[in-house]
Amino acid sequence: MAVSVETTHAPHQHDARREHHHHTHAHQSQHLGGHHLLQVEGLGIGFTMYDPGEPRFFKARQLFVPVIHDLHIAVHRGEIVAIVGASGSGKTLLADSIMGMFAPNAQVSGNIWYDGVKQDAASLAALRGSSIALVPQSISHLDPLMRVGRQVWGRGAGDKHARMARQRELFARYGLPEAAARLYPHELSGGMARRVLLCCALMDAPQLIIADEPTPGLDPALAQVALADFRDFADAGGGVLLITHDIELALSVADRVAIFNQGTVVEETSVASFASPHTLAHPFSKALWHALPEHGFVAQPVYGEEGAS
Repeated sequence: MAVSVETTHAPHQHDARREHHHHTHAHQSQHLGGHHLLQVEGLGIGFTMYDPGEPRFFKARQLFVPVIHDLHIAVHRGEIVAIVGASGSGKTLLADSIMGMFAPNAQVSGNIWYDGVKQDAASLAALRGSSIALVPQSISHLDPLMRVGRQVWGRGAGDKHARMARQRELFARYGLPEAAARLYPHELSGGMARRVLLCCALMDAPQLIIADEPTPGLDPALAQVALADFRDFADAGGGVLLITHDIELALSVADRVAIFNQGTVVEETSVASFASPHTLAHPFSKALWHALPEHGFVAQPVYGEEGAS
């Protein structure tokens, strides 16, 4: 994939009603340098696999199974963008793609720009863990053979003692005892392991954080601390892509929301648009609005299902 620079708009703060690149802006949306911090255009991901319905495995034909198609999303500096969708809908696959992590049988199309530069799998992998940090959904991302303190402070450059002090600071912020640094992942509770993953992402100075369901397993007070840290990170000029199935969580912290349905983003809009169904453009977004508790849990036809429009 060739490297190019995207320079399609001037660097200034856009009005929340201004629309381009498949989305409307929030008040915080800025195009420093004339581009988004992250821009995904027309992403398609599918997998070549053997027909699971064929009883004779060694004679099974290969199928191409699309999972994500024609997906567009952007993150500006200074904002949190929440991707909201059902569990199992492909949101984690999107996170892996932005990190440059592709399965061997994946077929990928479309373009990803980071800070104005067009990326490929190799360049995204080079950004991983430095400019782009991941808070993964699964605690299996922790190395089972390494003590967790070393996993937090030992992955980056810089003075060892300063990094260890930063790790202790993060552990204290998230209620992890100093002794936990010497434990292995299997010795942690699920909630402790999730807090370690948060510490890994916040340890260095990334420009973009991909947070994939970061709060399940945390008690409400610690979940609020994590969300406040993401907010502070964005307010300081970074960008956060928050992946969640909890729309109330998304609306409480995000600046813009991307509604994910059937393998693509059907609407990307400011949180302010969720003040009323009349300010939402897509039928699926309107259905989510009506399903919120404060709107009566009203069931609506789901876009894409048979008989729905």
